[in-house]
Amino acid sequence: MQHIFVYGDSLSWGIVPNTRQRFPFDVRWPGAMEKRLNANGPRVRVTEDCVNGRRTVWDDPFKPGRNGLVGLGARIEAQSPIALLILMLGTNDFQFNHVYNNAQTSALGIAALVNEIRRAPIEPGMPVPPILIACPPPMQKPGGQVGLKFHGAEERSKGLAAAYEETGKSLGCSFFDAGNVTQSSRVDGIHLDEDQHLTLGAAIADFVAALL
Repeated sequence: MQHIFVYGDSLSWGIVPNTRQRFPFDVRWPGAMEKRLNANGPRVRVTEDCVNGRRTVWDDPFKPGRNGLVGLGARIEAQSPIALLILMLGTNDFQFNHVYNNAQTSALGIAALVNEIRRAPIEPGMPVPPILIACPPPMQKPGGQVGLKFHGAEERSKGLAAAYEETGKSLGCSFFDAGNVTQSSRVDGIHLDEDQHLTLGAAIADFVAALL
């Protein structure tokens, strides 16, 4: 059985749009991915480390622990050996307090995370995990409870997939564009609805199966 580690934010944590509730594991995309992989092979175990509001490398001025770089090395050490690490972050880099961020700054944040993962103090003989950079689907006009928090994010984040893909190529990482298989929530324009989680989980499972 191979271990897949998912490092993400609320899109992977599985927040139900416009609520503070959470989709069950078999609905949110990491769980749907695990189910499909285990049904079709190879056998895997998926571990999630996903926090609402997590950025790539920036702090949340209102909540501690949202900087994805802080403590990442220790997380890799704790979860090793890892057959594949899936990194899906960036959405929160475009919250209202990061008004100068764009696709390129988020891509730089992803690059910093990749480098930190590769520097993690894993035990001798354990492999440095291969990394899959997954780009969230493009944001639509934010609404509902997150409307003010993400005001203008759909414009500032344009080009994110292209920037992530280029970063993946330069760092030797695999790349998956979630926007090719699904869209962001019809409810709040930011997160994923239930059917979108299931669609993404199935698509990324097929992609991951080839990598494993």
